Amino acid sequence: MARKHTRRQTWRAPNSVVVSSGSPKPQRLWQIPLVMAGLGAIVFSIMYLLHPGTGSIATAPGISVPVLSAGGRAGQRVFQQNCAQCHGLNADGSKQGPPLVHRIYEPLQHTDSRFRAAVDRGVQAHHWNFGNMPRIGLSDLETQRVIEYVRELQRANGIG
Repeated sequence: MARKHTRRQTWRAPNSVVVSSGSPKPQRLWQIPLVMAGLGAIVFSIMYLLHPGTGSIATAPGISVPVLSAGGRAGQRVFQQNCAQCHGLNADGSKQGPPLVHRIYEPLQHTDSRFRAAVDRGVQAHHWNFGNMPRIGLSDLETQRVIEYVRELQRANGIG
């Protein structure tokens, strides 16, 4: 006995549209705003990190250099002799190294002991794509003075 063809019932999910093909294929319209919001967040994040006002990956233009303390001035001299070729004259970064006046290096995130370890042992690249930082080999006092200089620059530029 042949089965009689009956009228097909259409099922609709809440907030959906049935595509007018032979079979019901609901499109979940509520997903579109979520996808758009996700893409917007990704684009915003990339633009925020690359925008010069946040310390771009290449350099952080517009570094304000404050009136430095005696320790900061001593650190500036050591920094310019040993660090500036990669990290820029005022720790604003270069094509060889990242800016240290950047929110990634704020004191709560990147402590003074981490700066000391970087100078003493070098660093594997992890925040940036500049390659590994070699061991610098400064004395403890020179390292402390460089840290003072960088922290004074950071404070003058709203970091830390």
